[in-house]
Order: sequence, then structure tokens, then C-alpha cells
Amino acid sequence: ERRSKWNSRPGRPPHLNPDPSPLRSPHLPRRHGQNPRPLSTLNRRAAAAMQSPESSSSAAPVLLNIGGTKYATTAETLTQREPDSMLAAMFSGRHTLPQHPTTGAVFVDRDGKHFRHILNWLRDGAIPTLSESEYHQLLREAEYYQLLGLADYINEKLALKKTDNSCEAELTRKDVIKCIQAQKIRFRGLNLSGLDLSKLDLSEVDFSYACIERTNFSCANLHKAKFRLVEAAHSTFEQANLHECELTGANLQEAVLDRANVQSANLQDACLMGCSFIETDVRSAHLQNANLTGADLNGANLEGANLK
Repeated sequence: ERRSKWNSRPGRPPHLNPDPSPLRSPHLPRRHGQNPRPLSTLNRRAAAAMQSPESSSSAAPVLLNIGGTKYATTAETLTQREPDSMLAAMFSGRHTLPQHPTTGAVFVDRDGKHFRHILNWLRDGAIPTLSESEYHQLLREAEYYQLLGLADYINEKLALKKTDNSCEAELTRKDVIKCIQAQKIRFRGLNLSGLDLSKLDLSEVDFSYACIERTNFSCANLHKAKFRLVEAAHSTFEQANLHECELTGANLQEAVLDRANVQSANLQDACLMGCSFIETDVRSAHLQNANLTGADLNGANLEGANLK
């Protein structure tokens, strides 16, 4: 009986005989009696990578899990348009990234809702027209991923919106500051859309029936202010004090109230569709019949709030 050259060596255990690789070059002779083994999907990909490593690695699918939302793209998309970004560094091939053991997806603990716009930017250099609040949220994501081109693009869009909106307002910020020095201030029914009223003391001011769309109230003191039936879509109340405010029937669609104090505020019948309440204090607030469709309540404190 014919013995192989491996078994002819003394002390060589037969179970260590090397198994012929399924990636054996087609130019090498087959062993006598050996049938070719079919390539698995994984091995076919590996074979393609061996033949053209650069093109294959850049075009190979990359699976991402962004805050629970799954995306599929390529390393080329993630690295070409913004080469100095964090995403480009992650998928440059210089780093070993932790992957899910079964899906192979790379997990990133960020908001997955806006990542589709980031991918479209990296693919085509454009994003669709968004509301001002969505632009601000996307800007935070762009800054996190260090996408400088996208951040500049969004800031240009916001500057244009601010210019357009300021032309519509009936008063300026200076006018408002002069008015709030009076004992009783009323801006009922006025158009204050697009104004920057951030960090002002507007406590107990009556804004009822006013149009304050895309107005910036960030860090403002609005304690006991009245916003009955106002049009305040896309306005920003980030970190504002809205304690005991009257917001009955107000239209706050897609407004940003992140980290604001909305304790004991009256929001009955208010339109809160798409609002952002991230880490907002909503304790003991009245939300009867309020429309919260699509609202982001991540981290919000709703203790004692009336949602019926």
C-alpha cells in the first residue's frame, strides 16, 4: 500500500495531516482521488479579497447598528467624502472594531433616526430640506462624528432660515427687552417668529395667540408665562424655565424642549407632535388630550404627569 510522504515521517501523528484548503489555487495539481470541495459564501468572499484586496475591502458591505437602527453601507462611503471624520478613522482599516458575534454589525451608541441623513450626505453630498429643530439635532450628530463639511452645510441652512424669519417679526429683540421693563407685559397676537429671545427674563409675559414659530427661547425664564393657542412650531425652549406655564391648545409641533423645566405646566389639548423632550422635567404637568405622536421622551421625568 502506498504511504503519503507525511505518514512516512517517524513520529508524525496521522491526525495532523494538513487538510487541503478550499481556496487551493486552480493551477496546483489535485491529490489523487480528491474531489473538489465547493466554496462557501464566506470563502468566496475571502477568495475575492485575495485577488483584489483594495477594491474588495472598500466595496465590501459594512453593517452598522446605530442606537438600535440597522444600516448597511460600504467602507468607501464612510471614508471618502469626509476623510478627517471619526467615521473615516473607524473604517480606515487601521483599527479593529468590536462586532456582533453573529451579525458582524458595529454598534454605535447614538441616535439612529438622523443617521440616514448622514449616510445620504456621505453618499451624495446633500440632505433633504428639514425643519429647524431637525437641523439642530442633525448638527449635534455631525459634530459628534466630526463631519465638518456637513456641519458647515447645516450652519449655512440655519443662517438662511434665521435671515428669512427675522424679516417676518413685528418686533426686534431690543424692542422686547424695552417692553419687559414694564410691570405688565403683553405680546398677545403679535408676530415674533424667528426672534432670538434666549436667556431673557420673560416670566409672566402673555404671549397668547401670538405667532412665535422658529423662535429661540433657550435658557429663558418663562415662569408662569402664557402661551395659550400660540403658533410655536419648530421653536426652541432648550433648558428654559416653563414652570407653571399656560400652554393650553398651543401648537408646539417639532419644538425642542430638551432639559427644560416644564413642571406643573398646563399643556392640555396642545399639539406636541415630533417634539423633543430629552431629559425634560415634566413632573405634574397637565397633558390631557395633548397630541404626543412622534415625540421623543427619552430620559424625561414624567412623575405625576397627567396623560389621560
